[in-house]
Amino acid sequence: MSTSPTLFTDCEPLIDILLDRLDKRVVVGLPLGLGKANHLINSLYRRAREDASISLTIFTALTLEKPRAGSEIQARFLGPLAQRLFDDYPPLEYAQAVRSGELPENIRVVDFFLQPGQWLGVPLAQQAYTSLNYTHALDTLIRQGVNLILQLVSPLETEAGGATPSPTQRYSLSCNPDISADLLDRRRSGAMPIISVGQVNTALPFMHGDADRPASDFDYILHGEAVQFPLFSPPNKPAGLNDYAIGLQVARLIPDAGSLQIGIGSIGDAITHSLLLRHQHNALFQQLAAALDGPREAPRELHLAPFDQGLYGVTEMLVEGFLKLIDSGIMKREVDGAVVHAGFFIGSPLFHQRLAEMPAALRDKIAMMPVSFTNQLYGDEAQKRQARSGARFVNSAIMVTLGGAVVSDGLANNQIISGVGGQYNFIAQAFALEDARSVITLEATRTRKGKTLSNICWEYPHTTIPRHLRDIVITEYGMADLRDKSDAEVIAAMLNICDSAFQPALLAQAKKAGKIAADYQIPLPYRCNTPERIAKSLQPAFNAGELPSFPLGSGMTAAEDHLAVGLSVLAPLAGNTLGMLRMVAKGIGYRLSAADIASLERMQLAKPTGIKEQLYRALLIGALASSARSQSAPDAPDG
Repeated sequence: MSTSPTLFTDCEPLIDILLDRLDKRVVVGLPLGLGKANHLINSLYRRAREDASISLTIFTALTLEKPRAGSEIQARFLGPLAQRLFDDYPPLEYAQAVRSGELPENIRVVDFFLQPGQWLGVPLAQQAYTSLNYTHALDTLIRQGVNLILQLVSPLETEAGGATPSPTQRYSLSCNPDISADLLDRRRSGAMPIISVGQVNTALPFMHGDADRPASDFDYILHGEAVQFPLFSPPNKPAGLNDYAIGLQVARLIPDAGSLQIGIGSIGDAITHSLLLRHQHNALFQQLAAALDGPREAPRELHLAPFDQGLYGVTEMLVEGFLKLIDSGIMKREVDGAVVHAGFFIGSPLFHQRLAEMPAALRDKIAMMPVSFTNQLYGDEAQKRQARSGARFVNSAIMVTLGGAVVSDGLANNQIISGVGGQYNFIAQAFALEDARSVITLEATRTRKGKTLSNICWEYPHTTIPRHLRDIVITEYGMADLRDKSDAEVIAAMLNICDSAFQPALLAQAKKAGKIAADYQIPLPYRCNTPERIAKSLQPAFNAGELPSFPLGSGMTAAEDHLAVGLSVLAPLAGNTLGMLRMVAKGIGYRLSAADIASLERMQLAKPTGIKEQLYRALLIGALASSARSQSAPDAPDG
């Protein structure tokens, strides 16, 4: 192990040294998501591709690729956006080979978490996927014989450009101490003879906690202008009425002085905004929550007051909403000097900007840690138990069965959508801690090719979380508290939060299986679970801007924000010709708002040429007209 790393400004001589030291047998640990050293792994991959005597195994997760358009209208939207946000991000060449099926036999790529939905139907990715809890990935890496780490790092001090850094130089693992911090600790103790290489990226903020490392943790550092690149920063997706209906309910479950973990996505963003409403506009928050309840029985334990002592965040992913919760003073309960302990981050352009501009004293209260700390209680268990009081671990699912089993990562045919990640870890913590709860969120239905299907199902061949760990499930229609309940009670509670169009068939299946009384009837107040009821409760606040489409901002232009909301209406109709034609008809003659006109210009459809572009224009106008934000008064007719 070196006491001071050697600096390089060029990948190739460094790769020469690594291959020589490792005798061409390389098992590289490449961080999840943002922390990948793209230039180094691309150079190493090319060497192995060109030299079959090199054995290269890449063990990683969440390999990032810029978004792909599935249709011409998507391409019109994504083209300029992708060019602006992703064109300068160096593509990962091993990912391109996996996608094309052209990975050489001497190279193996193992992913334990896939970019959600992006690798369905890609044989090499599906076959090499390894199903792991996040906390088990470290041990798997060790058993696989990992001998090299390649990681993006952020320097604390400006390097002088000499042969070695100064003795006081420190580097931060920044976005990804999740597994690397534990590997480096083992390396430092002499338990693992692993080579450690950092690639400096000055766009990364210097983060403290276990991410803060001495220079001696690295054998080599790659730095210089030639290897700088912008961070991968996907824009946020719009939040709709269903997201807010879920978010408002979750916000009522979070106790003051409690601990919080939430996942990424529009539901998580809506939860953040709902917490802000509770703290800053409490009367409106309670009004909206009560409107959602209607005549139904409210949950037994509700937390409605603004936050006094504040929250502590303990989370696998530092989500963008946590920065707003810190800024607002909601997330302020300190544990060991930190208000948040997190394992990794990735976010929109606004997230990275906010993190970079955050006052240093405040940013230092975000401690980046390995997932062995955030995701489990083992190690300093007594202290963790005391710190994680009132914990609420909030995660999303794809489907939930009437018996309470959760489907989050894969499909019935074993195609993997994403991965287990840390979901099981946090649900297990919810049962291990005295006053903690697991909260699973999902929309009650999904629409594909114009057909609406229930996300609450009788059974499903694939399970991520077994039903013996069922706790709280929330859809836009309500909350089902399943802990300690009998199967019949669980089924009844789940039926209460289904879309009413599917309740009779699901109830019939439960009765046929003998799992609920033959004469059981769903209570009358729960038989009106319809989108119209949600709209009646929340649409006025949505139209008034009190429930914004992008509660955290988007990282896009105003025209792109407007388009993203409209295109979200089109997505469920993909493949449904009749539904698309109806949308076209809706767009013909619709009076355009100023935002609609700007959106058409952005999509180069303001002055269509030819029948195809005229159809695209009418289709897009129909989608914009159907979106919740287009319900305001129109400004000009479509000519």
